[in-house]
Amino acid sequence: MSTDSVKRAEVTPDEPMPFAELGMKQDEYDRVREILGRRPTGSELAIYSVMWSEHCSYKSSKVHLKQFATKAPHSDALLVGMGENAGVVDIGDGWAATFKIESHNHPSYVEPHQGAATGVGGIVRDIMSMGARPIAVMDSLRFGGADQADTRRVLPGVVEGISHYGNCLGLPNIGGEVVFDPCYIGNPLVNALCVGLLRKDQIKLATAPGPGNKVVLFGASTGPDGIGGASVLASATFEDESAAKRPAVQVGDPFMEKLLIECCLELYAADVVVGIQDLGAAGVSCATTELAAKGTGGMDVDLNLVPLRDPSLRPEEILMSESQERMMAVVRPSDIPAFMAICEKWDVPATVIGEVTDTGRLVMTWNGEVIVDIPPGTAADDGPVYERPYHEPSGQAALNADTPDRLERPSDLRATLLRLLGSPNLASKEWVTGQYDRYVRSNTVLAQPADAGMLRVAEDIEGAEPTTRGIALSTDGNGRYAKLDPYAGAQLALAEAYRNVAVTGARPLAVTNCLNFGSPEDPEVMWQFAEAVRGLADACRILGVPVTGGNVSFYNQTGSTAINPTPVVGVLGVINDVARRVPTGFTGEGLRVALLGETRAEFGGSEWAHVEHGHLGGLPPEADLEAEQGLGRVLVTAAARGLLEGSHDLSDGGLAIALAESCMARGVGARVTLTGDPFTELFSESAARALVAVRPEAFDDLAKLCAEHDVPCYGLGVTGGTSLVVEGVLEVPVEELRETHAATLPALFG
Repeated sequence: MSTDSVKRAEVTPDEPMPFAELGMKQDEYDRVREILGRRPTGSELAIYSVMWSEHCSYKSSKVHLKQFATKAPHSDALLVGMGENAGVVDIGDGWAATFKIESHNHPSYVEPHQGAATGVGGIVRDIMSMGARPIAVMDSLRFGGADQADTRRVLPGVVEGISHYGNCLGLPNIGGEVVFDPCYIGNPLVNALCVGLLRKDQIKLATAPGPGNKVVLFGASTGPDGIGGASVLASATFEDESAAKRPAVQVGDPFMEKLLIECCLELYAADVVVGIQDLGAAGVSCATTELAAKGTGGMDVDLNLVPLRDPSLRPEEILMSESQERMMAVVRPSDIPAFMAICEKWDVPATVIGEVTDTGRLVMTWNGEVIVDIPPGTAADDGPVYERPYHEPSGQAALNADTPDRLERPSDLRATLLRLLGSPNLASKEWVTGQYDRYVRSNTVLAQPADAGMLRVAEDIEGAEPTTRGIALSTDGNGRYAKLDPYAGAQLALAEAYRNVAVTGARPLAVTNCLNFGSPEDPEVMWQFAEAVRGLADACRILGVPVTGGNVSFYNQTGSTAINPTPVVGVLGVINDVARRVPTGFTGEGLRVALLGETRAEFGGSEWAHVEHGHLGGLPPEADLEAEQGLGRVLVTAAARGLLEGSHDLSDGGLAIALAESCMARGVGARVTLTGDPFTELFSESAARALVAVRPEAFDDLAKLCAEHDVPCYGLGVTGGTSLVVEGVLEVPVEELRETHAATLPALFG
């Protein structure tokens, strides 16, 4: 087969090119021709098609995402924000934390194990590329109905993939979500988060400065797996083409990734890396264009030097391959021997494939012929930007008018509690989380089923003084709330993650997000997206937590049926002393139980309406962000003062589920008294609320602190006994709660 070189492209201007098959629109292809002044070569087309795909370019979302910058609150902690591989925040004592969440939704439907596993691998490499040691992972998972056949195919494979990859890397999985809803059938959401630690003066960036510096590809060799993944999978509507798209799912090797982690950390410590980029979506195309565009503007690459698992690969396939466990570094020529020696020590293959230039051109050769000659910024930074039309969905007004007020209220609240507690969304997720190692590396302070995961900062790095600090993380989202009101739904997702971090005693510091929506070409979906971004940006400004980065996942739909809009929000917080952490639930007998926050009759999108009536309508709970901020301050201050013996946020299922989970945490019962309507008090899902347990002598101090921050504080009762008792309403032995809670997922999935 002859090589489609730049020289050949110049003399064959009318040769048809398969741009449509690569997911590119006619006007986009025309723009490429305009940029180059000729038709692109096959290799150039490969680069532009993946770099201008929805997944890589954010072409439909950019105009909205800029609000995260324009509305960003001031933060002294923010060290690296949006635009890099991951955000970085200062957590004190010279330490920084880097964290990010990304999606691997479509690959996880096609091949659940590898799709989920490589999602973990990819987000871990994003953290590595910032100069950090990855220290933990989390995952936010959504599947179709728990009793649907395809859920039984997808969920076990996804969990197995996450478990296998994370456990092999030796990274604890400290939390996340597992949600079931029929809207996700055929389109599961697999959102993976990773967090890492580094000294704040050791941050690495994706840049290629210094003409003459060498470009080194290191890690696994390049194969045919994942070819076209960015454009064919992540940026196209998913229909019944899984067999045809199977080659576009990457194959992961966690043992190579583990070697790569240790190798990178030693390379950083030796100061032999000028710039670095992981190879994820778009592979070599992305790494070369982004590094060159952010450096001195040019790079020469010889694709013949790329190590291949399959020697039959053509240059276009090498450029589009998304083979895993690969990194690209920019290294000074004088440091190449040291760089190679470290890679050899860790048994990590490394090859010099090119050189940084100041020409302003990315030039690639194959068999001695130039096959790529482009301005790298036009692929990496200057892709198309769409201001897509959007309008409120035609059925939105009717959906909001169909309030839960018409639903029959239960007469037996005990039975209602047990049905909700045993429903798939509220039941124990131990069947899932039990497959993850939560405590490997011995730095896990809190993990599932705690409200947030918490890790002590205890990395052995030269020059670092011991610290008592810790970080806490939580991810949250609610597609039903966002369906009813995407603006408020996104704010409620942030509010719950913020609250989950605060109930542990950690101060919320920064945000990452993964925005999962249907097709941006649907104006109704685009309205949902625009409203969610607007809501999240406004909420971040009010709560004082900046967005550090994240991911947009569009085309989450099968045919014309989109998933519920599902913005997933991760919040990172810091605690000065992990010994002051607050455990989840009731930790002993004789403690005063208090409810912080105000309860209103808010049932739109609630678990009660969903489980008992299959209903979705009305409006979600009010997102009172000032109340949320006040509650957070109370919780963090109370923890620092040692006032709290246990705490738990109120969210899905309301007070009833929070009480039950608090009792189950350590087998301690409670006796409480309600003053209002029992059904509303127990099952409303009003936000900005938390359940706390305090020593009797500390209750007045807590009440005073709440008053200072205008947070309602209601004494409900005391802990003790072996049953949950709501006076005059219900009584359930803790053991019955536990049996009901634990039975559901094993019965469904074996």
